[in-house]
Amino acid sequence: MKPLLLAAGGILILCGAASSAAQTLKPGLWEISQKIQSASGEMEKGMADMQKQMAAMAPEQRKMMQDLMAKQGVGMGAGGPGPMTIKVCMTKDMVERNEVTTQEGDCKATNAPRVGNTMKMSFVCTQPPTSGEGQMTFTSPEAYASKMTVKSARKGNSETMTMDMQGKWLSAECGAIKPPPMAKK
Repeated sequence: MKPLLLAAGGILILCGAASSAAQTLKPGLWEISQKIQSASGEMEKGMADMQKQMAAMAPEQRKMMQDLMAKQGVGMGAGGPGPMTIKVCMTKDMVERNEVTTQEGDCKATNAPRVGNTMKMSFVCTQPPTSGEGQMTFTSPEAYASKMTVKSARKGNSETMTMDMQGKWLSAECGAIKPPPMAKK
């Protein structure tokens, strides 16, 4: 699994940086809660299945999976009902560069200049074929909310999903979770 395009048969996009204007996000460990809705319901089912599988793992298996994901820049809990929650390590450099940190596949992201506490962004990926747009609202250096619409091809069919995300800063130290690779220029 890659850190920022991840999930059972689907895509999880995390937008984790702010511009150097007004409220700059703090670097460190962030927790992102995400709720996904897709037209087919397949994405929600895949995410729920993945959470159940994590919860059902023996403690040593779950730790091994969590350690593997942490090396790729993502920490994920054992699973359970509700939104999927992951942890991501954001470096000072990542926050200062104002990058959408997608890494899997050939992706190009564009961030519009920030207006007040809102930033709009879009992305296009060729592998897997995916595109999307959305906006982030920064409520403080330690919190943001984001809404994205993502279009992808799934099993030969076009799929549109919406993602509502809430990000909150947890600490300056990331612990075992390593920063994800930066997007390719």
